[in-house]
Amino acid sequence: MADTPTTDQAAPQDAGKQPKSVRVVLLALMITMMLAMLDNMIVGTAMPTIVGELGGLEHLSWVVTAYTLATAAATPLWGKIGDMYGRKGTFMASIVLFLVGSALSGMAQDMGQLIGFRAVQGLGAGGLMVGVMAIIGDLIPPRERGKYQGMMAGVMALAMIGGPLVGGTITDHWGWRWAFYINLPLGVVSLGLISAVLHLPKKRAQARIDYLGAGLLTIGITAIVLVTTWGGTEYAWTSARIMELIGIGVAALIGFVFWQTKAAEPVVPLHIFRSRNFTLMSLIGFITGFAMFGATLFLPLYQQAVQGASATNSGLLLLPMLGAMLVTSMVAGRVTTNTGRYKAFPIVGGVLMVVGLYLLSLMDTDTSRLTSGLYMAVLGAGMGCLMQITMLVAQNSVEMKDMGVASSSTTLFRTLGSSFGVAIMGALFNHRVQDVMAERAGSLGAKVTEQSAQLDAASLAKLPVAAREAYQHAVSSGTHAAFLLGAAVAVIVLVSALFVKEVPLKGAGPAKGENAQDGAAAQPPVVEAV
Repeated sequence: MADTPTTDQAAPQDAGKQPKSVRVVLLALMITMMLAMLDNMIVGTAMPTIVGELGGLEHLSWVVTAYTLATAAATPLWGKIGDMYGRKGTFMASIVLFLVGSALSGMAQDMGQLIGFRAVQGLGAGGLMVGVMAIIGDLIPPRERGKYQGMMAGVMALAMIGGPLVGGTITDHWGWRWAFYINLPLGVVSLGLISAVLHLPKKRAQARIDYLGAGLLTIGITAIVLVTTWGGTEYAWTSARIMELIGIGVAALIGFVFWQTKAAEPVVPLHIFRSRNFTLMSLIGFITGFAMFGATLFLPLYQQAVQGASATNSGLLLLPMLGAMLVTSMVAGRVTTNTGRYKAFPIVGGVLMVVGLYLLSLMDTDTSRLTSGLYMAVLGAGMGCLMQITMLVAQNSVEMKDMGVASSSTTLFRTLGSSFGVAIMGALFNHRVQDVMAERAGSLGAKVTEQSAQLDAASLAKLPVAAREAYQHAVSSGTHAAFLLGAAVAVIVLVSALFVKEVPLKGAGPAKGENAQDGAAAQPPVVEAV
């Protein structure tokens, strides 16, 4: 029905003064965003206890894989359904599905049930982040949206720091089932606030959902995630199973792209990629996910194995990176809101990301915590310039009717980037650790790491002194290789940022002598009725 939002009648200069109801909605959105980000971190901490009670150690990886697969596959579908049938109902449906999956996961009686219920939870999770970003895109003009970047970056930092601590506390005092049940009261609060306060125009598309396109995309994404999850761990990269998955994934994605040119209401309308800015932001988001999740995986490992830090406080070890990310994100948002200018931030972010990753590659067994903290802060500052700006520019590059697919596509590229980052950097890390252990500790070193190149604190403490020192050098060598690769890949962010066209943000109006042609014309402030 209505494809465009209602227009706030306030004068343009008052567009940034959001009514109290909008602030309440933003609170609900931040709670939902917290749910999406906290879950895997809390559950990851509880996994040893879960395996101890339910058994099924051989299926342990599927508890995470099922959730990740379902989330990635569902992400673009939630975005499109929101565009077609209305954002509010779609978003609330995703929250309900996530909460149902959480409740069922908490009641699981064996590992098979837990894996299945985690998939249900993942299907709902696919709509959480997309819904948050798309509704913010509907409610707040891009020119004003920058000031809320700090809020979103703060939620992200809080989730990364607090997730492992909360997970450990809940598991120790309430039991692992509450790692899932804790989602229920937060989700109910979010649902109640959204139901009572958020009022968006109702939509009803005449066209049907593109089921064939959705199926092809799901198969393609599933194959990609399985390749990055299994490659080098469950199966060798050159094994028949991995080759089959690559073939299936490539064929499905080629078929998907072809079908999107024919479908009446495509899941991902290809015309959004005609915008140079949108395509560049998708690429930058992919590389940012690649670097960020690789860093969050290997930094705690390095600090525990080489610098002797406690695993219990692993979230706190990332504080320099996350703090810098929060501060720079807030600064970038304020400057963008006040000036309407944003091109400098992807460029500066690209430079800082390359430099930060290169500095981290220089860490060895003698690097102090202060030095590694400074290196992390440089990387965090770079990511702070990129994390929210990519979504802001992507949304500014499409029409309002495509806000959902723009948000979901950008989120999906970042998710896929993280999968590739963890897989490729992880494979390189493991290879270096095993090689160095074999060189320094001979057959004992090879035996120590034959199952996994990543040892927990308990296993590390049991090693002979010589083997432990060899492992510290091996981890240092592995992180050097992984971060050096990350720095090389991050150069793509810098090059891409140089080609970004600074289109005036909607709600700001075009600068004198400019016209906004890149994907969406500059428009007067648009704020959804709330």
